[in-house]
Amino acid sequence: MKKSLERRAELLFEIGCEEIPAGMLPRAEVELRALLEKALEAENLLEGASVAAYAAPRRLTGVVYGLRVKQADAVKEVTGPPKSVAYDSVGAPTRAAVSFAEKQGIPLHKIQFVSTPKGEYLAARQVIPGRAAEKILAELLPRVIHDLSWPRSMTWTGLSGARFIRPIRWIVALFDGKPLRFSYGDVSSDDRTQGHRFLGRPNLRVKNFRDYEAKLRANGVLLRPEARRAKIEKEIAALIRKTGGRLHEDPELLNLVTFLNECPSVLQGDFDPAYLDLPDEILVTVMRGHQKYFAVEKRNGELAPHFLAVINLPKDPKGLVRAGHERVLRARFADARFFWESDQKCRLADYLPKLERITYESRLGSYRDKVERMRAIARWLAEQWYNLGMKQAHVPDADRAAELAKCDLATEMTKEFTELQGIVGGLYARAQGEAPEVADAVYDHYRPLGLDDPIPGNLTGCAVALADKLDSVAGCFAVGIIPTGSSDPYALRRAAQGIVKIILERKLTLSLSQALGAATRALHANPPKLAVAPEREAQILEFILDRARFVFREKLGFAYDEVNAVFRAGADDLVDAHHRLDALCAIRKTRNFEPLAVSFKRTRKILEKADAKEKGHALRPDLFELEAERELHAAVREAAARVQVQKRAGKYREALETIAGLRKAVDRFFVDVMVMAEQEAVRRNRLALLAELLKEFTTIADFSELGGEETR
Repeated sequence: MKKSLERRAELLFEIGCEEIPAGMLPRAEVELRALLEKALEAENLLEGASVAAYAAPRRLTGVVYGLRVKQADAVKEVTGPPKSVAYDSVGAPTRAAVSFAEKQGIPLHKIQFVSTPKGEYLAARQVIPGRAAEKILAELLPRVIHDLSWPRSMTWTGLSGARFIRPIRWIVALFDGKPLRFSYGDVSSDDRTQGHRFLGRPNLRVKNFRDYEAKLRANGVLLRPEARRAKIEKEIAALIRKTGGRLHEDPELLNLVTFLNECPSVLQGDFDPAYLDLPDEILVTVMRGHQKYFAVEKRNGELAPHFLAVINLPKDPKGLVRAGHERVLRARFADARFFWESDQKCRLADYLPKLERITYESRLGSYRDKVERMRAIARWLAEQWYNLGMKQAHVPDADRAAELAKCDLATEMTKEFTELQGIVGGLYARAQGEAPEVADAVYDHYRPLGLDDPIPGNLTGCAVALADKLDSVAGCFAVGIIPTGSSDPYALRRAAQGIVKIILERKLTLSLSQALGAATRALHANPPKLAVAPEREAQILEFILDRARFVFREKLGFAYDEVNAVFRAGADDLVDAHHRLDALCAIRKTRNFEPLAVSFKRTRKILEKADAKEKGHALRPDLFELEAERELHAAVREAAARVQVQKRAGKYREALETIAGLRKAVDRFFVDVMVMAEQEAVRRNRLALLAELLKEFTTIADFSELGGEETR
């Protein structure tokens, strides 16, 4: 009853600052909520309360509903001396009892007794009053500001002063309608917030979150990101209906403009249709990358001479803002046209010598050096696939595409629009009459940029993309650039993930270790002519395999232990590993398989615990003493022959079913046979039989890695 009457109150907390980069705000919003929850939970104030956080360009806001106004009282129990020591034979307190009571600061008659397994002991219970939330929050909230993490931060009161992503200009902190008093840097908290920089009034005094949100709305600020997004989407839809076209979908841009504006509205602008003779990729990039405009398409998918801009104003009644945006875009398009025409005054391949002056990495040389390594790897890949019967694999095309892949880095277009790397090269190659297979490969070779990004569209593109990524990973590891924690300046995790995605989606038969060998040979044969030690190659291979495990688990949905089981049996060929995972997933819930997996786990433990001198002996059937040994040996030999045939035919499910059929013989062996027999020769022979069992039947998956407990 007491708990239900406990008084609760609302906390409003706002950090007001100069404009925060829009791309950082979604993460900051999530982190602010998490930090508040963690800090309040640690102070025992959060139980039953709810926390929300909102981000806008000039503010991060947290609100906690139903926060305790005071910590619950804590009861502390201190155990003292045994009763037998604290009281004499007639029940009088000894010096031990008196000293314990004095030390705890309570009268002796309030001392209690507690029963323990060792007998009765003296105990003192103290009630520690809970602290007022107001005092705790004044200490806690500055720590929350400090603990918000940013890619980089700055100071505004001196090098030793407070740090934040941008200078903090005001702090709102209200609890139960009353201001909390604390400082961060040179800013003291109070109950005053700021409206929109141009549309709102300064120093808005607020009483609670409801009053705060209402006053912000009246002063040009939509606090909630979902409200800003909904307004943008509604206005975009209305303008698109008027054009009769459709929006060039761009979810990332929608998210960006949502956090870029506090008072968003959408306007439509137009541009000269003559610019539509430039490639769509360039037009969209100019609109999106530099101006944050949405492109508009006709119903047939072609670009229309319109754009949609999200502005940080409620309206543009005189059209002045629209005219300004059209003027800026016209200048940007004129620049793009100039670069397009100027760059093509020479062939794409003519830019290759200029790559010698563009450094890839100081110890790995120039991009020209990287291109030569990529050519060697791409040729090797195309040869492998051609020899495997993939007739669409053309070594000359792979070589030519790799040769041209980085040439656009020296063009003016890519210097101005860096996000068009590769794309510009592909467009120039196509415009200059290169083979479509080659031009498309150059266009696609940076793909995939993530797990949801498409892979290159043709096999030549896959060869060049793999060559680029293999060279990056091998080269960087060779010179000691290895990702640690969140540090990955050369995006090697993304490169390794791209390798895995290309192989799996294209179903490419490829030995990862051999492909890595081709990359390290190219690194040794071409500048900087580095030799890669075998242990370093093994480290690189494990790095790629770790990303493959991630893809199989998180993207393809296989269970953790299934992936471990297949990879322990070998995963050099990822497509083959995928086939084995499919088979294992299908068969593992059958009647015989799970118990057999438990037996394999037991077998591995026995072999691991056996002394080294006990293992490695040849199996001798003449030393079998029991029928269960002979039965298991015969079953293993018969099943092994069938499994080999099924594996060679790629019939992994049938092979696993054959292995599952060993359950009866394995169960009988463990019931009837004492593996660690006293007679040395018999013991070694039984261990050799178990070793043969593991060796023969863990090449598809190591079943000892699968979950399940031993029942014997």
